[in-house]
Amino acid sequence: MTDETGAQLTKAQQIAAELKAAIDRGDYRPGDRLPGESALAAQHGVSDLTARRALKILRTEGLIETKKGAAARVISFQPIRRRGIQRLARDQWGSGKTVWSADDHRAPDVDQIKVLENVAAPQHISDVLELAPGEMVCVRSRRYVMEGRPVMVAESYLPQSLVAGSPIVQADTGPGGIYARLADLGHAPAHFREEIRVRMPSAEEAARLAIPTERTVVKLARTAFDAEGRAVEITEMTLDSAAYVLNYEFDA
Repeated sequence: MTDETGAQLTKAQQIAAELKAAIDRGDYRPGDRLPGESALAAQHGVSDLTARRALKILRTEGLIETKKGAAARVISFQPIRRRGIQRLARDQWGSGKTVWSADDHRAPDVDQIKVLENVAAPQHISDVLELAPGEMVCVRSRRYVMEGRPVMVAESYLPQSLVAGSPIVQADTGPGGIYARLADLGHAPAHFREEIRVRMPSAEEAARLAIPTERTVVKLARTAFDAEGRAVEITEMTLDSAAYVLNYEFDA
């Protein structure tokens, strides 16, 4: 058996491909149990180790979840459709809505938040924010959880001199979040830039997102510019790639 490129698949990959096809057909619905390692091994005439490797492939891709002593189950979590353009529109944060309300009917919880002031910025952050030598930043670090599942961790960097004493340095920034508070300070975002990469997670990122170290993450860096073209905020996000669909819709 070969894949779409013509490469020969290993036995574990073949079993994983058959299981994925069965999930796509609806033979296994969200929450359904898959055959155990021994059952898969007997069905395909392979060792338990090979069957275990097949299930690991599905877990790495975010299709199933496994718990010690229990059968693997098809993931019931529906990926978040992240609408990259609509979520940053002024009528979102400007009217007190969260950017998440543009994505779908679900809203995440923030189960970890830390705000640090007067932090020395990493060099690449300092360069984009055009900080003067020795100028510090405020860093807002959060973890977002949807339906009990960690889906994203994010760090936002803002010039300390710009946000000192404002609600931005508080855990709860109020309706509309950071961008509404920047508007209150006279630096409303007028332009955004997002850069997207995909890579393997660090051990810390995998632990915070509770994902296998073999699963890729989406690294998304967003910079907000005010009307004068000044970069006023940078947010670096690490997304569980299996938890998201990145959706971009715009007119021609």
